[in-house]
Amino acid sequence: MGKTIEFYFDFGSPTAYLAYTQLPKIAADTGAELIYKPVLLGGIFQATQNGSPMMVPAKGKYMLRDLARFAARYGVPMHYNPHFPINTLQMMRGAIGVQQRLPQQFMSYVDTLYRGMWVDGLNLGDAAVLGATLARAGFDPQEILALIADPVVKEHLKSETEAAVKRGLFGVPAMFVGGDMYFGQDRLDFVREALAA
Repeated sequence: MGKTIEFYFDFGSPTAYLAYTQLPKIAADTGAELIYKPVLLGGIFQATQNGSPMMVPAKGKYMLRDLARFAARYGVPMHYNPHFPINTLQMMRGAIGVQQRLPQQFMSYVDTLYRGMWVDGLNLGDAAVLGATLARAGFDPQEILALIADPVVKEHLKSETEAAVKRGLFGVPAMFVGGDMYFGQDRLDFVREALAA
């Protein structure tokens, strides 16, 4: 069996965005398969009694500087979203739906929404903004809306989130190599080392 990186993510996490920008290269360099695992961060927080570090003022202020440092180190664009926090339920249902029903469009969906959230600073929690953003990227917003409203898709996101909590997640990004979890984009060196072992 080949090496894999399981990447648990939610578009609402700026640190998951940073991990998303780096993991494809790590996977390519190590010959690993990168498996995207959409989950609902709000559901994970609720189940684990955790919360966003941005909700602690001093920590949030520090984290903004730290995010900028990492973005500069990685050479990737990043702007803190002025609409944060944004409810990502519709976006994450869309991710599950596209991954299941339109797999060939999944990476375009992920790229579009991460860019919208953490480069363009859009309020993707607003259905009209989300629809317009998807349309500009070549998606049929009505098709995505239908996926978001599909009870099977809704249930799948819920069950994936519950399974993630059972697996030990308390936030995102979380990466698994084998049975080992690595939490946070600042643990990517450990992911690379685990794949090289």
